[in-house]
Amino acid sequence: MSVAYGPYRLPHPYVLAPMAGVSEQPFRVLAFRMGAALCTTELVSAQGLLRASARTLRYLRHDALVEHPYSLQVFGGEPEAMAQAAVVGKQWGAEAIDINMGCPVKKVTRNGAGSALLCDPPRAAAIVRAIHAATGLPVSAKIRSGWDAHHRNYLEMAEHLDDAGCIALAVHPRTRAQGYAGLADWNVITDLVRHRRRMAIVGNGDVKTPADARRMLETTGCDLVMIGRGALGNPWIFRELLGGPSPSPAERRDGVLDHLAAHVEFVGEPFAAVRSFRKHLGWYSHGLRGAAAFRSEVNQLAQLADVQRAVQRFFEAAVGDGAADDEQEVDYRSALG
Repeated sequence: MSVAYGPYRLPHPYVLAPMAGVSEQPFRVLAFRMGAALCTTELVSAQGLLRASARTLRYLRHDALVEHPYSLQVFGGEPEAMAQAAVVGKQWGAEAIDINMGCPVKKVTRNGAGSALLCDPPRAAAIVRAIHAATGLPVSAKIRSGWDAHHRNYLEMAEHLDDAGCIALAVHPRTRAQGYAGLADWNVITDLVRHRRRMAIVGNGDVKTPADARRMLETTGCDLVMIGRGALGNPWIFRELLGGPSPSPAERRDGVLDHLAAHVEFVGEPFAAVRSFRKHLGWYSHGLRGAAAFRSEVNQLAQLADVQRAVQRFFEAAVGDGAADDEQEVDYRSALG
């Protein structure tokens, strides 16, 4: 079942969420290879793009043979600066631009970006228009349901963005004030589907399993389901959604080692790569016997070879029957802005 995404046709409705510190090239390529229909980058600073900082430009690296369409997520608050930054992204190969209008982090919102744009729908729409005029690329956006319980203005945002030519609108149906507390209100997604005119509506929030993804699609009527937490440590979720098998223990082990190797190559410095990959090891091991001890071990290791041996040993022995309270030791929130 292909889905229209502006000028593109996605092969099915299941896409990877843009996640801070996660949706880097290695993980996006892995998710694409597992069957994800679209993998947008993590949020990239417009000001960083304009300064051409080495750290920011690293976020633009992608595999043109695998990542198509290559969707770049940008955050910022000023239409002209966002348009200029999008031009830089296009020069680096971006085929679609996504605007982050949902990040609740204060260092983003205090500059009028992220979910602060929920407080100014006309400015949000002006950013969409400016980017499209400057690049000619399709523009999408990701929002929350509103700033707080008293200002749930997702329908107003959708109207302004639709009028501005936004091709798709992803919604995380919690307010900025909620953060990640409570349950995502999928009725928000249903409401947007009911009132939309042209935009594709992308549902997001509390999708942890293939069953959750299918249920969101069926109950809300959204065009696409954006999977964040459910893909952390389990990029195979996309293959399962397409009718494929869960990973065998050997495949899980080899997949983790391959991801680690690709991450080291991407970062370019083994010590830094080992540190930044620890969160992935926590997610990959979650729910497996001995996961807590494994995480404690690898969090103390600094040498790549030692981590590789620990991964080999753990995943060869682990089976999927971990203790129920194991979840408390795994933090997903840092990735889900």
